Amino acid sequence: MPSYITVTALSHPGLLRDHNEDSLVVSPWTLCGTVTENPQTLVFPLGTPLVVAVADGIGGQPAGEVASALTVRQLASCGPSLDSEEAVRDALGLCNHAVYAAADRDPELITMGTTVAGAVVLSESLLVFNVGDSRVLDATEHGLRQVSVDDSPPLAPGRRTTSLVTQALGGAPEFSAITPHVMTSPLSAGDRYLVCTDGLTDPVPEDALDDLLRAHDGGRAAFELWKSAIEAGGPDNITLALIGIGG
Repeated sequence: MPSYITVTALSHPGLLRDHNEDSLVVSPWTLCGTVTENPQTLVFPLGTPLVVAVADGIGGQPAGEVASALTVRQLASCGPSLDSEEAVRDALGLCNHAVYAAADRDPELITMGTTVAGAVVLSESLLVFNVGDSRVLDATEHGLRQVSVDDSPPLAPGRRTTSLVTQALGGAPEFSAITPHVMTSPLSAGDRYLVCTDGLTDPVPEDALDDLLRAHDGGRAAFELWKSAIEAGGPDNITLALIGIGG
């Protein structure tokens, strides 16, 4: 039976952006718009709901780092109560309201928005959630399997990625409700999940990510994933968290 959880995480602006608009929560800790020099690993007992999520401020619009920070801090405050799909949907709705409310108070923040993706680890299951195109990937023995659902328009022929999203927290001049993607997966010792922003998945193909996760674990895996995005040009902020289920 699983008995503990490891989370290894890092956040980096990449090579082309002048600042980091990504944020990260490993409840109750948050990391907002900053840089980790090395992967950090935390260990938690299995039991109380543990939320692990990334938020990616929408580029080309103001204050993405504010929207992503608001979102992860809201999730951190809700963390222990996130024990069902309904609770996760409600929490994401609160995040959406918080982003719009902050924009209403400050004209310079109008249209700020963020994606979010993550997982809540429960004693016997995992609640996977997302709004936007940040991702949660299950590192199975048969290869990586995406368990989040990209909110993106159809790709043009020959294109593997797009920077457009069809749904986000905030991001519009007036309030718009969201329909979060939330699903439940069973939990077993040895399971591994990758939660990340598109600064990793856009420049690095999924088969390359799979190869790295097969070859490495923990801090080394997180470092090699980050390095692969940097070697691919580091076009965007890179934030990732590796969740490991130990027995």
